[in-house]
Amino acid sequence: MMLSVKVTQTLGTFHLNVAFDTNRGVTALFGRSGSGKSSVLRLIAGLARPDTGTVRFDDQVLADSGTGVYVAPHHRQFACVFQEARLFPHLTVRQNLHYGQWFAKRRGISNAEHIVEMLGIRHLLARRTAKLSGGEKQRVAIGRALLSSPRLLLMDEPLAALDDERKAEILPFLERMRDELRIPIIYVSHSVAEVARLADRVVLLQDGAVIANGAASDVLSGPSLIAAADRRELGSVLTGLVESIEVRYGLATVRLHGDALLVPSAGLMVGRAVRVRIPARDVMISTHAPEGLSALNVLAGTITDMRGDLDGMTNLSVRCGQDTVLARVTALSRDRLDLHSGKAVFAIIKTVALDHL
Repeated sequence: MMLSVKVTQTLGTFHLNVAFDTNRGVTALFGRSGSGKSSVLRLIAGLARPDTGTVRFDDQVLADSGTGVYVAPHHRQFACVFQEARLFPHLTVRQNLHYGQWFAKRRGISNAEHIVEMLGIRHLLARRTAKLSGGEKQRVAIGRALLSSPRLLLMDEPLAALDDERKAEILPFLERMRDELRIPIIYVSHSVAEVARLADRVVLLQDGAVIANGAASDVLSGPSLIAAADRRELGSVLTGLVESIEVRYGLATVRLHGDALLVPSAGLMVGRAVRVRIPARDVMISTHAPEGLSALNVLAGTITDMRGDLDGMTNLSVRCGQDTVLARVTALSRDRLDLHSGKAVFAIIKTVALDHL
């Protein structure tokens, strides 16, 4: 699968000008509210036409302003899941799912039983959708979309309307869907935590333009994230393999590209590939190798980028081997330690601050 988007669009005073290619897996359109994420998704879905440019899926031209080609949404064989579940309240869960199957009758229906089990909604089949929780409604909406046998699944901030408890409930189902069904997904979000957990690739948007595009671990640890994410969500996403587990202490050693991290071992197995998220606010910087600390992770590195913000804080990118760790320090600490690009430092990370994804 290859999706190619090269479009411009003017919406009032907002100007969208984006170009990117992506392939299989989960591609996240990420950025602050108003950056253009949902506008791009609408152009892919066919819910809007570009002023100029093209949208292509594999060998099919879906929209081309130069030739006038425009494939209507219902002929693109894509499925959409929005913030609101948009279920039929007068129908049961089973009947809502059958509605998705109706669209797939000419293309062959996905394994309905597998999807029902995967999303954990079998016990809901006979219930009216008005009786469901927000998380349950979204799972049913996802099931209905999957049962239409889409070539591409488009998800526009599907967790934005849920509280933290409901988000925690539904994320494992999204991970299982990603891993088991292999349907390419375009996932719109402004949550670093969601994107870090789900996405293979990230297209980072700011003010209607693409400012970064690449592997999730690279984009979410790169300096461009500082301009496009909430400062409270800044952090690094590192990928590694579980090398060993110390059962006595409940810790796992995750081997990165050279360095290793000790992380909580709950749910991990030796040999498993994992992502580790390191919040920037939980990284301390030292100019000398520290001693006598309770923190178990100390990575030697070099500052490659420094950016101040309006809060009087400084965001650092520290290259540790082949990985980049983001740290957030006060301007006072920056000056006292004489921090600057090219300076050798140590990034100190408390194990209790780490989340494996």
